[in-house]
Amino acid sequence: MTRALRLVVVGACLMALGSVPVHAQSSWLSGYLQTAPLFSAATDLTDSNASSFSRFRLTTRPVLGSLAFEVAYEHTLTLQQRGANTGFGIGAVPSGGEWFSLESTVEERAHVRWRHRFDRFNVGWSPSRSMDLTVGRQAVSWGTTLFLTPADPFLPFSPSDPFRQFRGGVDAGRLRLYPGPLSSLDLVVRPTATAMGEELTALLRGLTTWKNWELSGWGGTLYGDRAGALGAAGAVGVWAVRVEAVIREIRGRVIGRGSLGLDRILQVGGRDLFVVLEYQRDGLAAAGPSAYLDILQSPEFQRGELQVLGRDEAVLQASYQFHPLWSVGGLWLWNLNDRSALLAPSLAYSAGNEVSISGGIYIGLGDSAITLERPLPSEFGLAGTTGFASLSWFF
Repeated sequence: MTRALRLVVVGACLMALGSVPVHAQSSWLSGYLQTAPLFSAATDLTDSNASSFSRFRLTTRPVLGSLAFEVAYEHTLTLQQRGANTGFGIGAVPSGGEWFSLESTVEERAHVRWRHRFDRFNVGWSPSRSMDLTVGRQAVSWGTTLFLTPADPFLPFSPSDPFRQFRGGVDAGRLRLYPGPLSSLDLVVRPTATAMGEELTALLRGLTTWKNWELSGWGGTLYGDRAGALGAAGAVGVWAVRVEAVIREIRGRVIGRGSLGLDRILQVGGRDLFVVLEYQRDGLAAAGPSAYLDILQSPEFQRGELQVLGRDEAVLQASYQFHPLWSVGGLWLWNLNDRSALLAPSLAYSAGNEVSISGGIYIGLGDSAITLERPLPSEFGLAGTTGFASLSWFF
C-alpha cells in the first residue's frame, strides 16, 4: 500500500471523527498521564543509569448509530543520564512492525527520545448484536494464561512489565460473530512489515463454554506459517486452571509451545491474597545459554513473539491488599534451563479513584561470567538491579 493511500485512510477517519456533534460528547474524551523515574545499578556490561519515562495519552470512542470510532493518541518522553537501555521492558512501547505508519520521532538525542503515535485508530460497524467488523489499529488479545501466553499471536505483554494498562495495537481487519450468548467466532487478518519483509497473518478463532470451562481454538496462517492453538480456562476445586498450546510449522519443522497456569484468591487477615503460578514449555526458545545469540537473531524474536528466552520458564506472582489503599506484590520469573531468575517486589498506593502511585525493584540473579562460547551466560544474570517509581493519573 502506498504512503499516499495510507494518508488518505488516516485523513478520512479523522474527518469522520470530526463530524460527531459536540452536544453528544459530554464524556467522549478520556486521558492518561504517567511518569516513572528509574535508576539502574551498574553491571559488567553497563554503567549505572538514571532515567525517566513519561506517557501522555488521549482516547476517544464516539459512536454514530451502527458505526463506532476509536482513536488513542499518545506522546512518550524518555530522558536518560546515559544512552543505555533501562532493561526489563519498563516504559517500552510495544510494536510489531505495523502496516500503517502512525508513529514518528519528534526529537532524539543522546539523552532524550520524544515520540508520538496513534496506538488505536479504527472504525467499527455493528449492523446487529451478532456481528461486529473493525478495521484499523486495534487491541486483539487471545491469551488464556495470565503471564506466559505463547498462544496469543498479537503483541503479548512482557511477563516482567509492571505497566499493563494498555495493550499495544495491531493493524488488522477483524470480524466477530456471536452465534450464541456464550460463543463467538473471531476472524483476524493482519498484514505486517518487519525486517523479514511483508508478511500476512490470517487466523480464525472459536470460543465457547462447556459447564464451568471456557474453551477456545484458532488456526490459519501466522506470518506465513501454518499454525493452530487450543486453550481452556476453568476451575478444579478452589483453583482456577488455565492452559494453552500452539503447534506451528516453521521452516519445515513442527514446533510446539504451551503453558499451564494456576491461580487463586485466598483470604489472609480478612484481605485478598492473589497467587498465580505458571509454567511454559516453548519449542521456539533456547535450551541453554549457547543458543541465546541465535534466538536473539531469529525472525520470531525480532517480531516480538517471544516473551522469554528459555525453553522452560516458570512464573510465581503474588499480590496482597493489606489495606484498602495499599497493596504489596512480588514477581519471580525463573529460567529453569540456566537457573537464572528475576525477582521483583513492588508496592502500590491508591491516592484516589483516578490516581495511583507504585514502585518496585527488579533484581536479576544468575551466571554473569561472559565467555566466547556464551556471550550471554544466562537470561537474567547480567540484568543487574533497577528501581522504579510511578505516578499514574486517569482523567
